[in-house]
Order: sequence, then C-alpha cells, then structure tokens
Amino acid sequence: MSKIKQIRPLGFQWQTLDPFLFCVHHEDQFPKGNDELGPATSLAGRNIGQDFVIKDGWRMYHGEKVPGFPGHPHRGFETITVVREGLVDHADSAGGKGRYGNGDVQWMTAGKGLLHSEMFPLLNKDSENPAELFQIWLNLPKINKLVEPEYKMFWSEEIPSFEAEFGVNIEVLAGELLGRKSPTPPQNSWAADHANFVGVYNIQMQANSTFVLPKTADGINRTLYFYKGNQLTLEGQLIPNYHAIDVVSDADLKLESGNENIKILVLQGRPINEPVVQHGPFVMNTKEEIIQAFNEYQKTQFGGWPFDRYDMVHDRKLGRFARYTDGSEEVK
Repeated sequence: MSKIKQIRPLGFQWQTLDPFLFCVHHEDQFPKGNDELGPATSLAGRNIGQDFVIKDGWRMYHGEKVPGFPGHPHRGFETITVVREGLVDHADSAGGKGRYGNGDVQWMTAGKGLLHSEMFPLLNKDSENPAELFQIWLNLPKINKLVEPEYKMFWSEEIPSFEAEFGVNIEVLAGELLGRKSPTPPQNSWAADHANFVGVYNIQMQANSTFVLPKTADGINRTLYFYKGNQLTLEGQLIPNYHAIDVVSDADLKLESGNENIKILVLQGRPINEPVVQHGPFVMNTKEEIIQAFNEYQKTQFGGWPFDRYDMVHDRKLGRFARYTDGSEEVK
C-alpha cells in the first residue's frame, strides 16, 4: 500500500486535517520602518484595512499604520504562532502583552473568548524588516471550548533544534520527535495529552540529503507541507513545490532533497472527531453555540480592550518579553 494518501497544492490558507483547523504561511519583505513602527514609504494603492495582495513584496493585512492584525476576537480553539523571522507585538483583552519572534512560538488558548492583536513592528529604520511566520489554528474538544483563556511562550532558546542527519536540521516546535520534546503546551490543549501525538516540526534539508521521518502511532492525521525549495522526493515519488502531502502515520517515510535546500512543516495529531462549526473567529460544535458566541461578544466584548489602541505596538527600545494575565513577566 502507498504511504501517500493525497497530494494537493497550497494556497494562501493551507488546508489541514483534524485536529488542526488551518495554517497560513506569511512571508513579507517589509521596508524600513518609520517613527510609528510602520512602513517608511507610501501606502498609496493599497486596500488599507484589507491589504492581502502582495505589493512591492509585502502586505499591511488589517493594519492601517502598522502591518498586522489589530484587536479581534476568538473562541473555541487555539492559535500557534511560529515566527521564523521578524517580530510580533501581542496584546489581549485579559491584559497580556509581549514581543516575540526570530524563532519563538506563542501558544494561545482562546477558550471561552478573548480579543487579541498581532502586529508586526518594523523596528529597523536603516534597513529592511523581513518577516516570516506560520499561524496555525488547533481545535479544542467540546469539554475545553469554554475554558479560561491563557497563553504561553516557547522561547527559541527552549525549542529543540538539532541535526538529525548530515545536512538535516529539525526543530520540534510542538510534541516529541527522535527523543526531543518541545516545551509543555497549555494545560487545556488537545496537545497536552501525549496520547494525542500532536506534533509540529520544521524540517530543513540541505541539497542532496536524506532523512527518514519515523513513524508515529496508528490513527494519527499527519501532513507534510513542502513550502520551500524545488525538489522533494517522498518514498520515491517526486513532490511539486508548495504542495501538501497527507501520509499514513504508522510507517517510516524517506525524504530526499534535490540540488537545493528545502523546508518542510509537519503537522500531526489524533483527530478530535467532533462536529466543527466555524464562523469567522469562532469555532464551536453547533450553529446554536456560534450564535451564542456572537451574542456574548456583542454584550461583553470578552472583557473589553484594556489598551488605548487596537493596533497595539510596544516601545521600539523593548526586546522580547511576555507579560501574562497573572501579572508575571519574562524578559529575554
């Protein structure tokens, strides 16, 4: 039997399998920054507030002065933000805030409801501000959809990064692989139970290298996202660039690169196998629960917004830090 179930092209929003909801790969060559941490160039010709078309190599997204995603609500799932390059300024309605990036991962459980903002501050005034990140949505089971919101930081210094074979580097962003374990996810996450085998791995292979991705448990949804490079051979089959490969979980997989470096993101996990009803930023099990989520958001704003602006950015002089809802703080 083939170890490959399906091969499909990738668009802006990547299709995922249960327990994941979707994944987006953002890559922008932002220009020099101005005094407000926005682009030091004209924004003419952009659909400000809805700028998702790459123009001059970058996008403003929902930002008007600073690129990014001003305050918006979530309920019923988790966001995993993997920042490969650049920085993200975080703020939320529970009073949390922070700045992270250049290899850091933020894991946020929206639970019963939270507003948060994710802005991309352009700190460099004398050089460009390239940014690359993955935004991954992980579902919550019904029993945990209304838990208290929280977020955790996986700082780059804590994330296992190692050479698995000659020319093959692996980052274990979530879960466990080859005896290396990521930091612990939030307590109510589907990933908190090791029996669910949730994993997020970033694999970087130099040209003409080989790696065998070891099998995991049976019944796990596993997808490889070939997002960088021109040639990947998986179990003898040539995979086109920027394609996803759904594979069996209980068999080793032989990966071979061609004549240039390649990068692969792996998402895996045991399916939750519950109904999924999504409407915008809310993911519940029934239509009635979605209506309830909208009604509660309109009444309470999920606690309101404690900052003076929805596109919250922090002082240019600050480095990486996190302030949590319990008042504790980490500085890197």
